[in-house]
Amino acid sequence: MISDLTRLVDLVEERLTGDLEVAALARELGSTEDHLRRMFSAISGMPLSEYVRRRRMTVAASDLVATDDDLLTVAIRYGYGSTEAFGRAFRSVHGASPSDVRREGGPLRSQPILHFRLTVEGNDPMDTRIIEKPTFRLVGHAVRVPLVHEGVNPHIQQHVTSIAPEQHARLKALSDIEPAGLLSVSADVDPDRAEGSELTYLHGVAIGGAAPADLDVIEVPAGTWAVFRTHGPYPQALQQAWADAATRWFPANPWRWASGPEIVAVLDRADDFSTATTELWLPVEPAQSRP
Repeated sequence: MISDLTRLVDLVEERLTGDLEVAALARELGSTEDHLRRMFSAISGMPLSEYVRRRRMTVAASDLVATDDDLLTVAIRYGYGSTEAFGRAFRSVHGASPSDVRREGGPLRSQPILHFRLTVEGNDPMDTRIIEKPTFRLVGHAVRVPLVHEGVNPHIQQHVTSIAPEQHARLKALSDIEPAGLLSVSADVDPDRAEGSELTYLHGVAIGGAAPADLDVIEVPAGTWAVFRTHGPYPQALQQAWADAATRWFPANPWRWASGPEIVAVLDRADDFSTATTELWLPVEPAQSRP
């Protein structure tokens, strides 16, 4: 995976001034767009789209200072159809307009080219299992919420506390397959995992049969799942499991992140929820060898 990300950065550099479609880059790397976006974001700490924008504006600033090309020519060169769109992107990176930079030579905020290196870690084994599952359903109460990277998501917390106690009991009674018990389900997640991007959150359970008509339903096709078990402070230990899955497990194993919902099952917890034993279920598929 590290070599794929390194090659991805090289391909981005080659196409800063041309068509840059992540789907096409993924095909060249024998991967998928969603997997590349997820892994890039998890390991680099920024969405791939943000990195591309920053690199384009970094190089575009040099063009503005070093050449006499008109603004529209520069805008089109870096993939923008109008000077207005280019100006907004430029200001968001540099904090100044293209005309200010051309006149005064700055201020500029450059985005260096990223370099990915393998760090030898892994003395602590990850408790992981691979499970094949037939088609099943996730049923419960769903809501659209913004993505929060650290700490408790207050929008999710508000949604869960708004559900009546008898509904929690009803859901528990419906659960009849793994992952067992009440589940936290994230679906339609932005592959870039940008802070504040919207996702569908479902508080519910997994069932093998028909869903009650009054509950929200996510149909899950048959497929393979990587299941990561963790125990410790909640939600910090769970959030670390997300990070470890992306930065440690996927690069070391012949699987890639597949499309589908991401599921958290709480197996045990302290009364005050300060600590918990959880399972993180991520959809995976075999990583194909590069042609």
